[in-house]
Amino acid sequence: MKIEVNTDRHIESSQRLIDYCKSTLEAEFSRFDEFITRIDVHLSDENGAKGGDNDKRCLLEAKLKGLSPVTTSNNASNIDDALSGAIDKMSSVLDSTISKHRGH
Repeated sequence: MKIEVNTDRHIESSQRLIDYCKSTLEAEFSRFDEFITRIDVHLSDENGAKGGDNDKRCLLEAKLKGLSPVTTSNNASNIDDALSGAIDKMSSVLDSTISKHRGH
């Protein structure tokens, strides 16, 4: 599974952030390895330079073999929580999508 991490101009992209995202996603979605070809991570700060609660956004797009891509997003007050929430949502979507596919 290939993982691509993207940030907007308000979030500093560092190797540490990229490695953290990749290792977290690989650990969480290893059970879906045979289905996922690629995951795109988009991290953004919705308010830019202004402060605010729940302004960090993580959008995950998983591209699946033989199926349409699935997308989830989550907003939180920091990147870690935004990523964690998006992962939880994606896990539920993948469970549902893949179980429906296996049933057909």
